[in-house]
Amino acid sequence: MKATEVKQAEVVIVGSGPGGATVARGLARAGKKVILLERGKDYRRWALYGTYPGAMTYADRASFLFTREGLNIIRPLMAGGATSMYCGCAAPPPAWLKEKYKIDLGRYVRETIEELRIAPLPPNLRGAASTRLAEAASALGYDWQPQAKFVNPTRTLKFDCGAKCMLGCRCGAKWNAAEWANEAAATGCCEFITEARVEEVIVENKKAAGVRGRIGDRRLEIVAPVVVVAAGGIGSPLILKRAGLSRAGQGLGLDTTVMMYGVSNLPGNGHEPPMTYEWANDEAGYLLSTLIDPWLNYPLVMGLKSPRAALTWPRWRRTMGIMIKLKDEVAGAIESERSISKPFTAADRTKLDHASQVAKRILLKAGADPDSILLTPMRGTHPCATVRIGDLLDVNLQTEIENLYVCDASAFPESLARPTVLTIIGLGKRLVEHLMHQA
Repeated sequence: MKATEVKQAEVVIVGSGPGGATVARGLARAGKKVILLERGKDYRRWALYGTYPGAMTYADRASFLFTREGLNIIRPLMAGGATSMYCGCAAPPPAWLKEKYKIDLGRYVRETIEELRIAPLPPNLRGAASTRLAEAASALGYDWQPQAKFVNPTRTLKFDCGAKCMLGCRCGAKWNAAEWANEAAATGCCEFITEARVEEVIVENKKAAGVRGRIGDRRLEIVAPVVVVAAGGIGSPLILKRAGLSRAGQGLGLDTTVMMYGVSNLPGNGHEPPMTYEWANDEAGYLLSTLIDPWLNYPLVMGLKSPRAALTWPRWRRTMGIMIKLKDEVAGAIESERSISKPFTAADRTKLDHASQVAKRILLKAGADPDSILLTPMRGTHPCATVRIGDLLDVNLQTEIENLYVCDASAFPESLARPTVLTIIGLGKRLVEHLMHQA
């Protein structure tokens, strides 16, 4: 191992997803000396970004990360974090975050919506099959609405969005948090370092004092009086465990997700932008939206269900998909990157059964063959609630170790059962204001 390189900053941030990038940009714009560390590479300009082999390169375990119970978790390890492989959906924070936990993100969310021009796609770009599903749902009395998006077709000369966009945006229409990391670096106050794996938080006299890690075979130490961990719902608790916070990672939310598919004689929604319509049934604890697995992912996912399910692949182009996202109970634990447990509780099963009945009615109304209806295996889409506000964090996102903060989905006190990025950005902007007031 080579000699340790030592750097100094006022704030060191671990992770360049929506939380870390937001905090880095806000502090750098205010003149704070920031170092932003990212474990992965910046693949956005790589020729294979947004392709199947590309996704297998930058997703943890080549996209085959599973809990002990068999739930597949797609975890991007690259600049921009989860926003490199998301559907570009934006949802305001749930009302209970303000009502129950006294965290009001309204001002920060409104500001972000205006800056990024977050809005539903124009009607002509939402997709014929997706619109057919939304209209069928409305006819049955379910108030489906166009989904707000971090997707702006005017950002690109060739808008080319379909289910494959979950692999990464190749046309440039979708916002990526790494853009804000780049903006932070452009101020001259932030150093953005990729391929930097953080191994421990330096703690002195019960106060954060920096982080240690490595870049390849080179040791790296960042000395900083403020540390913000934003390594995601899986990465953050593991870093905090090594800082002595043993309860980090005890309990996990995943917004457990399945898709229900039905085949008709018309084209399905595989070539349409994902999740252009949605309906949140907060009372029953789930969200429905228009979504189908990308073409080559489909047989892989269905093969996990059964060989017979995988053989439905030739029907993909005529398949309509409805995503079911559950507000699952916080349960299980993250013990290591290779040991993740997430039990499926009786309450989770009740929510899934209710949502499945509704989704099936909508598919049938939209013209699906009753004999073609099937569910995919369950998967975990939003690792969260592993370092919870009100438990391990105070309302300012600080741990019991002074000046050690967390700003990502791990801070959620409960599963959201809705798109998470806008809430994380709101938490990040709120944290920036707190840190500036503490200075």
